[in-house]
Amino acid sequence: MTETAMDRDVQTIETPRLVLRPARRSDVGLLSLYAGDRRVANMTSSIPHPMPPGAIDAFVARAMKLGAEEAIWIMDGTIAGSGEVLGVISLKKMDRDQSEIGYWVAPPFWNTGIASEAVRALVDANPLRNSEIFASVFQDNPGSARVLTNCGFRYLGDAETFSVARNAHVATWTYIRKNQ
Repeated sequence: MTETAMDRDVQTIETPRLVLRPARRSDVGLLSLYAGDRRVANMTSSIPHPMPPGAIDAFVARAMKLGAEEAIWIMDGTIAGSGEVLGVISLKKMDRDQSEIGYWVAPPFWNTGIASEAVRALVDANPLRNSEIFASVFQDNPGSARVLTNCGFRYLGDAETFSVARNAHVATWTYIRKNQ
């Protein structure tokens, strides 16, 4: 039997309204739909717009790869009768038992508390056994900043990062959460 990312790297995490689970090939269609939305791409540093052919297939393959530098979960709402793909959340490994969290939620599920629920569940589960988790959000996305502060992240300072979709450097706020 072939081992997959689901077997080792990415554990399933349940909340009352969603399950954070490993990516599956069957997620490609909904991920393409939602990640291909300019509103989603513009609030991330790495999602291009327009979405090039094969980009989501490559993303899912990377998400399923064992030992990857980034652990990726799909926010799946079927447990509560919602959509199979509500968004994506990930932890990118850094030095010294640290990671950087990243997430996006599909537009139909904005302002529903899904992002806060997913972030809280992931940092509470602490699957990579991190001592600290960092995050950065674009300054023109205060809702994402509220998600972080509601989940115990503390503001560190301002920075900037390049957004592929915007083809520009974008001002960010950086946050940290120390795990006990």
